[in-house]
Amino acid sequence: MSFSGVDSLNGDRVERRLRTAPDELTPDEARSVAATLLADGAFSEPYCEWLPTWYELALIAPVRYCDWRLRRVAGAVADRASVTATAPRFSRPADVRIDGAPALSRASGFRGRFLLADSLLHLEWFVHVAAADGIDVPADLIARTREESLSYYGGDRDHLSPDVRRFQRHLFADDRWVRRVDEAYDLDSALFGLWERLLRDERRRLDES
Repeated sequence: MSFSGVDSLNGDRVERRLRTAPDELTPDEARSVAATLLADGAFSEPYCEWLPTWYELALIAPVRYCDWRLRRVAGAVADRASVTATAPRFSRPADVRIDGAPALSRASGFRGRFLLADSLLHLEWFVHVAAADGIDVPADLIARTREESLSYYGGDRDHLSPDVRRFQRHLFADDRWVRRVDEAYDLDSALFGLWERLLRDERRRLDES
C-alpha cells in the first residue's frame, strides 16, 4: 500500500549504520529505531493475554526479559542521539468488546485467538512505528481496519472490505520476519514454526479471497 512519507527514511542506510556505526544515526533515524524496539518489546505480553492461559504462563518470563533488553537498547540509541521515544499501549482483551460481546467470547481455539490478536495488535504496532518514521497512515483506514478486523476475526462479520483486506495482508506478512529470526539464531523452534505457518496461511488466504 502507498502511504505518504514512506521515503522519509532510508531503511537500508539505517540498518547499516545501526550495525556498523550507531553514533552516525541521525536524530530521525535514532527515533525510528528506538520507537521500533520499544514497540517490539511491548508487543508480546499483551499478545499473550489474547491466547490460552497455558501459552501465557509458558512465555511470560522470556517475554518480559526480552522487553527489558529491548528497552535498554532503545534507551541507549535514543540517548546517543538526544531524542525521545515511547512505547505504544497495546490493547488487551479486557479493553475490547466485539459486536457488543467480550473480546474472546467467539474466538475459539489457538488459531482463532492468534489471528484475532494479530489482526489488532499488529495494526497498533504498525501505526505506532509508522508515526515515528514520519509515515502518514490515513486515520479513516486505521479506524475501519480495527473495526472490521475485530468483527471479522472475533465477531459477526463475514468479509473484509478490499482496502482493509489488502492492509491486513501486508500486516500478516510477518511470517517472513519470524522465519528470518528463527534462521538467524539457529533456533529450529517448533513455536516459531507454528507462528510462521499461521501467519503465512492467513496472508495467502487473504491474498486469494
